[in-house]
Amino acid sequence: MTRWLPFPIASLALCALWLLLNQAIDPANVLFGAALGIAIPLLARRLQPLGYPRLRKPVVFVRLLGMAAVEIVRSCFGVCRIILFKDHGTVNSQFIRVPLTMRDEYGLAVLSCLINMTPGTVWVEILPERHELSLHVFDLHDAGWWIETIQARYERPLMQIFETEDHDGNPA
Repeated sequence: MTRWLPFPIASLALCALWLLLNQAIDPANVLFGAALGIAIPLLARRLQPLGYPRLRKPVVFVRLLGMAAVEIVRSCFGVCRIILFKDHGTVNSQFIRVPLTMRDEYGLAVLSCLINMTPGTVWVEILPERHELSLHVFDLHDAGWWIETIQARYERPLMQIFETEDHDGNPA
């Protein structure tokens, strides 16, 4: 990470996006795209008060995103089926609490995004006294399955990706 180019990949992506949106590669667009690619990351650098996250295991991150994409598509079909074909009186919409061991702010933010992108689930809040996630499920059949799924499929990989040590103080 350099002083003038804190996120080189983001800078390149912003420049390429500008060129794609304008559908013209001429010197003025290339120059303006490069200026955007330099200026926006520099201005956004102050929005990271905790520092920059470091992906400790990028392969696990890619695998997590792939699994989450499959889960999102599967949930889309499941929620559509419930809305279109199920008797609305039998929908069991409830709140559940999921105990979490992860403490990393970036890991919790990614977990929040993954849960909220999945149709039928909403991250409500973290209950600070016991560090539990309050989660709303559109059609709940087995709370234990949801707790195990979030802990095993999402929380454990995110802990591998973002946390530097386990909760006993040992390096990960």
